Amino acid sequence: MTILEKIIATKRQEIQRYTDNQSSETVFSGKGRLADHLRHKKGVISEIKRASPSQGDIHTTVDIVAQAKQYEQAGAAAISVLTDETYFKGSIDDLRQVAQAVSIPVLCKDFIISEIQIDRAKNAGATIILLIVAALEKVELERLFQYAQAQSLEILVEVHDEEELAVALELDAELIGINNRDLKTFNVSLERTAEVAKKFPFGGKQILISESGIHTKEDAKFVYGCGASGILVGEALMRSKDPGAWIKAAIKGEAVR
Repeated sequence: MTILEKIIATKRQEIQRYTDNQSSETVFSGKGRLADHLRHKKGVISEIKRASPSQGDIHTTVDIVAQAKQYEQAGAAAISVLTDETYFKGSIDDLRQVAQAVSIPVLCKDFIISEIQIDRAKNAGATIILLIVAALEKVELERLFQYAQAQSLEILVEVHDEEELAVALELDAELIGINNRDLKTFNVSLERTAEVAKKFPFGGKQILISESGIHTKEDAKFVYGCGASGILVGEALMRSKDPGAWIKAAIKGEAVR
């Protein structure tokens, strides 16, 4: 069993405990669309990530509200919050706290396999959800994509290769993320963005986002140079003593490219 298959098997058990979500009484500030931001300028989707299966504990005691505000003040395009509890030590409450604290788009980063998770994410303030092509059968992917669209959520469709990119394009997804991490082995290579970008339909409605394995501003410049409009960065920001400076450097580096 691959790591991805193990996570999905756990997720199928976890969602059995979820109850139907009632409308949230929590008030969230209005947020723009990530796609609109990335059409005008390159951006950093900055992540709250306490731990991961490949790296273990990263920053489990982080003050997530303070971290999120640093991201926003530095000019982040959006904030991603890992909500998986078993493997990433996140929570839906992390998402809710961040969504209440910031005015920029918020991504629920999880392994979504059911509509009930989409409802849960929206009720916790998410404006974007993640759908992973490798984690879903095509019919499931189409169903969940349409459901999220009906909830007025933005959808980041994550791919790993040319074949999965074709599936995302068939969906007519606007935000397409190329994950540099192989979710079956967890090996990382930025060359994955370079390879898949060769087949990406630049110039249309689709927006390319490069995810994972981006640790330096040079890494950021490399994937921006491949055509990415956005980068999704987690571990580097969570380990940085000054994540705001990291974001500003990545944005500045792109600007002078």
